[in-house]
Amino acid sequence: MALLPRWQYMTEESKALVKRAAVSVLVLFLAAILLRALLPWVLLALILWFGWSWMNRR
Repeated sequence: MALLPRWQYMTEESKALVKRAAVSVLVLFLAAILLRALLPWVLLALILWFGWSWMNRR
C-alpha cells in the first residue's frame, strides 16, 4: 500500500506542499537532536562565563 495512495491524483502544487512539509519536519527533528546534544555544553559555558564575570567584579 502506498504511503499516499492518492499521490498520482494530486496537483503539482499539492505535491510540492507535501514535500516542503516533509523537509521542514526533518529539519526540525535534526535541529531538536542537535540542540539536545549541545544544551548541556551551552549551559555550562554560560555558568562559567557568569561566574568568571562575577569574580572579576570583586
